[in-house]
Amino acid sequence: METAARSRAWRAILVLCGLILFGSAAELRAGSLLSPGAGLLVRKSAEPFGVFAFAISSGSLRQKWLALRDRLDDDMVQLALCDGDRDNCASPAALKLLAIVDQARARDGRARLGETNRAVNLAIRAANDGIDDVWSSPLATFANGAGDCEDYAIAKLAALRLAGIAAEDLRIVVVRDVRAGEDHAVAAAKLDGHWLMLDNRRMAMLEDDAARSYQPLFALYQSGVLKYVDEPVRFSMVAAEAR
Repeated sequence: METAARSRAWRAILVLCGLILFGSAAELRAGSLLSPGAGLLVRKSAEPFGVFAFAISSGSLRQKWLALRDRLDDDMVQLALCDGDRDNCASPAALKLLAIVDQARARDGRARLGETNRAVNLAIRAANDGIDDVWSSPLATFANGAGDCEDYAIAKLAALRLAGIAAEDLRIVVVRDVRAGEDHAVAAAKLDGHWLMLDNRRMAMLEDDAARSYQPLFALYQSGVLKYVDEPVRFSMVAAEAR
């Protein structure tokens, strides 16, 4: 019995190695790898930073995000209307944001993301809203001309969507800046299977793997909020095969 179980475990390992060798690059990035020595299967998340995250159904952050999402949807409608008729657009904030979108649309790939990051960073003055921590919609931020980190990230999310980036390739990631000892928010965009961080603290974009001082806490996406766990999901392939 023990020999048969060991044989099944080895067959499973060989199958896994074949998948790793012959799988696509994208599958390797978001797929499964054997951890050394322990016979444990580590599944790398497809979310930014590659750490497993699960959807949460309650909490103040989720309530804040859902409330903002309604205002964001309203802004997207107004921006779309102004985009189709600039001459009759009554919102200076919308026209200012659309000027950034126009610059982004003229570029492709990484250049489109980088142009959006740079232009939004330059268009908004950094300001701390204190203990109230108000999350502003894009048009409110551009009307004020100022905002804190999440306001930059929300504005970039709207600009990128208008510039043609799919909603499923966009996130707002709440992180812990371990060097500064404070929480922070950045926009994240997926390009060719890689997540790029659009950060109001820097003009150059970093891939998630390179943002080593950031510990991911939450990912905000179109449908809700994901909470990161400290470690990737692990389970014993050997134990599963031996049952």
